[in-house]
Amino acid sequence: MRLTTAQALVKFLANQYSERDGVEQRLIPGTWGIFGHGNVAGLGQALLQYHQEMPYYLARNEQGQVHAAAAFAKMRNRLQTFACTASTGPGSTNMITGAALATTNRLPVLLLPSDMFATRAPDPVLQQLEDTRGGDVTVNDAFRPVSRYFDRITRPEQLIPAALAAMRVLTDPVETGAVTLCLPQDVQAEAYDWPEEFFRRRVWHVDRPVPAPEAVRRAVDLLRDAEKPLIVAGGGVVYSEAEHELRAFAEATGIPVADTHAGKGAVPWDHPCSVGGLGSTGTTAANALAAEADVVLGIGTRYSDFTTASHTVFGNPAVRFVNLNVARLDAAKHSAEMVLADARRGITALHEGLAGWQVDAAYRDRVRSLADEWQRTVDACFTAGHQPLPAQTEILGALNKALGDRDVVINAAGSMPGDLQMLWRARDPKAYNVEYAYSCMGYEIAAGVGTKLAAPDREVVVLVGDGSYLMMAQELVTMVSEGLKVIVVVVQNHGFASIGSLSESLGSQRFGTSYRYRSQDSGLLEGDVLPVDLAANAESLGATVLRTSTVDEFTEAIARAKANSTTTVVHVETDLHGPNPPGSAWWDVPVSEVSELDSTRKAHENYAAHKRRQRHYL
Repeated sequence: MRLTTAQALVKFLANQYSERDGVEQRLIPGTWGIFGHGNVAGLGQALLQYHQEMPYYLARNEQGQVHAAAAFAKMRNRLQTFACTASTGPGSTNMITGAALATTNRLPVLLLPSDMFATRAPDPVLQQLEDTRGGDVTVNDAFRPVSRYFDRITRPEQLIPAALAAMRVLTDPVETGAVTLCLPQDVQAEAYDWPEEFFRRRVWHVDRPVPAPEAVRRAVDLLRDAEKPLIVAGGGVVYSEAEHELRAFAEATGIPVADTHAGKGAVPWDHPCSVGGLGSTGTTAANALAAEADVVLGIGTRYSDFTTASHTVFGNPAVRFVNLNVARLDAAKHSAEMVLADARRGITALHEGLAGWQVDAAYRDRVRSLADEWQRTVDACFTAGHQPLPAQTEILGALNKALGDRDVVINAAGSMPGDLQMLWRARDPKAYNVEYAYSCMGYEIAAGVGTKLAAPDREVVVLVGDGSYLMMAQELVTMVSEGLKVIVVVVQNHGFASIGSLSESLGSQRFGTSYRYRSQDSGLLEGDVLPVDLAANAESLGATVLRTSTVDEFTEAIARAKANSTTTVVHVETDLHGPNPPGSAWWDVPVSEVSELDSTRKAHENYAAHKRRQRHYL
């Protein structure tokens, strides 16, 4: 079959399927792209030719299209994703941040950056990097460290093994992440006689690895001896669709369940065993139990430093870990007893092994008491009555109350992830999409596009601060052009609330964290507030905009936005300085050891005191 390399790739991708539990679906149901020199005549032509087999979506920023693909994959439990194509040079390197986000979060995305001429006939071509160390170096080599698989197709026939390898990695729960196939622009347009078997319908089976009986026995022995066990539920529970098994296991044993951002909703917030978020921005309930826990059962978690409060939250000197994970990398962390398995299969095996065993009644009562006490704190944060501007926590409370159990909230960076992990009441494992592995400013609105495409039957609400909005708001245009009903809540506080607070706690006096004119007296950015109108900006991009200034107005606007059938932005201004939910753990951010500033010297004393509690779990 004589086709160009680009045509062959599109035709190949249109025939790839994933399967788990007997359900087959298109692995790559569409392609995102922004065309320029390098892909307009190659992949652009191929996508036009095969537009009925491979739908095309136009993004407004190359980074944004990768975020949309990652959010789509997250919503589809990593069984589907998009391909993303970009032009040569800056168009392609714009995707690198998105690639890092996808790989850090273990989310599959297929990246097709255009590359320089394989023949090198017109070197140096427009946007080409000339490197004295070698003629084969291009800017696309920057994708290597952030990709789980990387290849450069310099001859058409190389596509056959490379494309098959790409599909293998995309569908491997252990290895998945960004997969990058660099495509020189001349090779994209080059014809080749392809074997027809290359284009046959292929099904990539995503199996559920079962745990070794010996590993289950060792884990069960540890858990049976525990007096104060704690479960840490991570994203692996959600991707495995093991939430029902986890709830049944927790109910039978009485082991409390703390969650990470990726695991929130696997156990409903009001479940008797739920104690909420764990770690640096965790609840007082979860962190108190973690401090006492003698055995920690981590399920599908990678134990980020926020989850462990930089290795300080698990305070029991004799604490032991059991890690159930499909990836050995994560299962081995903290010197744990490893149970290598799919989360659903592993939980079932542990449940059977612990049949008839449960924690004592006093521990159950303590868990419930701590959880109830925290919920009273949440109620107080949601109804703070702060003046003259509402607190951010009040806006979150009003939004949480207005949304249904299946409605999705999206966020990634700033002060909101911390507030959300502590306060958000989730009952559905897909209702909470906070990207906190890479915590990438600019993810939010683009992720709203991908999430809505993945779940058109759900209400999708994007929470974005003014800082992230100014980083990347242009995918609002994509929402409008695709006719997607998404609610975007823009929280305007004229600065970086999270980093401002962190800066103050570290003795740096909120330096460089407010959106202000430069003062003519001090030379610092501490003059009047800038006259930035984000609501007007969103309106200019085609969204319906509702301006609010109080919690009551915000509540009414959310009701109106839910009734709308088009993209709606709800704008609200909050107090940059809080008040914030009470913290109960630490995060390791080093403070200057020497300084002329009293604030920094005092902060370093506090840092040194916390640092003494930090340890490896050996």
